Amino acid sequence: MSLSTAHRSEIIKDFRRDENDTGSPAVQIAILTRRILDIAEHLKEHKHDFHTRRGLVLMVGKRNRLLKYLARTDRDRYLDTIKRLGLRK
Repeated sequence: MSLSTAHRSEIIKDFRRDENDTGSPAVQIAILTRRILDIAEHLKEHKHDFHTRRGLVLMVGKRNRLLKYLARTDRDRYLDTIKRLGLRK
């Protein structure tokens, strides 16, 4: 269920601002988006996994809060992030 280290480092490399950036909002949003997609695939097969479904809802809420923060603080980075991730906003 969790992301492998290789996938996580690849996402961080794609969305970071500089060499030492591992936790900026754009990076967190990208990691959450990948986890959300993986869990959504899991739930297609396991329809009665309600504990995982609750975790998915919490992750979507956290991603929305991070997106609101990013839109409020850095509009250009927000627009770039949602375009690269293919999110509707």
